[in-house]
Amino acid sequence: MKIKQMVSMGLALVMLVTILAACSGGNSDSNAASGGASASTQAAVAPAGEFPIVKDKITLKVMTGANPAVEDFNTNEFTKYFEDLTNIHVEWEIVPSSMVAEKLNLALASGDLPDVVMMMDVTPEQQALYGQQGVLLPLNDYIEKYGVNTKKMFEESPLVKPTITSADGNIYALPAPNECYHCSMRQKMWIYQPWLDKLGLKMPTTTDEFYNVLKAFKEQDPNGNGKADEIPFSGAPAQSQGSTLTTSVENFLMNSFTYAPFTRLYVNEQDKVDVPFTKDGWKEGMKYLHKLYAEGLMDPQALTRDPAQLVQLGENPDTVILGAASGPNMSVITQLNGASGRWKEYVAVPPLKGPGGVQLTQYDPYQVAPGKFVITKEAKNPEAAFRFADALYDREITLRSTIGEPDVDWRWAEKGEIGLNGQPAVYKDMSSFGVTQNKHWSQSGIAYRPNSLRLGAVASEDNPLESILYKETKDKYEPYRVDVKSVLPPLNLTVDQSQEIADLSKTIYDYTSEMMARFIIGDADVDAEWDKYLKTLDGMNLNRYLEIYQTAYEARKAAAAQ
Repeated sequence: MKIKQMVSMGLALVMLVTILAACSGGNSDSNAASGGASASTQAAVAPAGEFPIVKDKITLKVMTGANPAVEDFNTNEFTKYFEDLTNIHVEWEIVPSSMVAEKLNLALASGDLPDVVMMMDVTPEQQALYGQQGVLLPLNDYIEKYGVNTKKMFEESPLVKPTITSADGNIYALPAPNECYHCSMRQKMWIYQPWLDKLGLKMPTTTDEFYNVLKAFKEQDPNGNGKADEIPFSGAPAQSQGSTLTTSVENFLMNSFTYAPFTRLYVNEQDKVDVPFTKDGWKEGMKYLHKLYAEGLMDPQALTRDPAQLVQLGENPDTVILGAASGPNMSVITQLNGASGRWKEYVAVPPLKGPGGVQLTQYDPYQVAPGKFVITKEAKNPEAAFRFADALYDREITLRSTIGEPDVDWRWAEKGEIGLNGQPAVYKDMSSFGVTQNKHWSQSGIAYRPNSLRLGAVASEDNPLESILYKETKDKYEPYRVDVKSVLPPLNLTVDQSQEIADLSKTIYDYTSEMMARFIIGDADVDAEWDKYLKTLDGMNLNRYLEIYQTAYEARKAAAAQ
């Protein structure tokens, strides 16, 4: 059904409900005595899936993080469109991106809250704590009554519901699922193809071959300027444990020695939650990285650079100086669609076979993005707030909110057009990604983008990025992808578990990050200090850390079996 038809039908239904309510006004006193505020609020909301959501315009106070790709949320064209559709006006509270976590913590703790917090990553721990305290509203009943698109999402993407369900069985936050195929195997390496071509080198397939390529980059002047200014390999440290940025130097290469997903947690062959940084393969990987560092094949600043500095290195204005770096796509080292055009010249390195025969691709099928939309206890009309959220999951509305205007920034696919996956296409993207604009929210609102939509984009030579990333991932990484049984699903912990994990994880990951850096630069000898390193981790209660996750993992499996 077209949106306009839905709007007119919705108006008629709302008027009918209002007339019927007025005719039965004799029951108003008894309603008030038994929770009449809730009943009257529900009566003001149109039936599930109908628009506008409310007959008389209401205001929804929404707090969200700033987005440099959006000029002004108040005057944004999608904001206006969605207000006309829903009859809900948004009063925005925009938080500077550098202050999002701090502001969220302060608002939840102080109770100085808007109606809705959107796209500020409310963690499972915060959901458990503040849901238990009544600060965040459980959404289960709203999903059951009004969740037309939410329930469709649960059906098409069965990993979503168990991922967002808290340990107490409630859903306190809605997600923004983005089933990005190439992102599900994000631990990639990018290498500058023109340097390989100039030096007559083949794409490396083993860690030894990669070492030889880096050595050639350092010694044979591939940029041709007569200077020894080439940086064969660089990176930027992960911003936190489990960071999805995956630009740190070990993130790709360690999977040639032992399975080491960026989350640093996985399920071993005994179906137990495990970590890679205690394994013999991790020790051997540290030796390999130290060799690169000691021989000047790794950028000495790779352990301290921030992500912006890594891009500056890749976009060095005079000549290309960076040979390779790891990351989910070329944007970690170049400007996508930038004037230099270098983003097309960095190509993916397939998983390298290590000396012990290990050759793995990390895999994360849980592209759920939880914690993106919560309704707080301050919401005057939580039913309308939920319907506002549910509407954002509609396919057309998702495309409008993330890409822009139909038939201008995108259009539905025509007969015969083929998607990225070789199947009939769903839509054609005609927009420019990453530019500042005022047509859409640029992923600052929840949306639902399953594989059927993402891979349904028309493969276009004019806009080849997604096609390139799909092909590189399909051809080079999927053949080495680990079994899904090795992937630890997102786990929802109890309040007590969350508090204990927070203390343990900080101690453990601060130490492992420190020792990784020391092993790489040679400040600590990995052979001489390995046993001491393992004993220190034992003293930091690593076993208890894994035990908590194992308990939560068993609980998730039990719930899934019901």
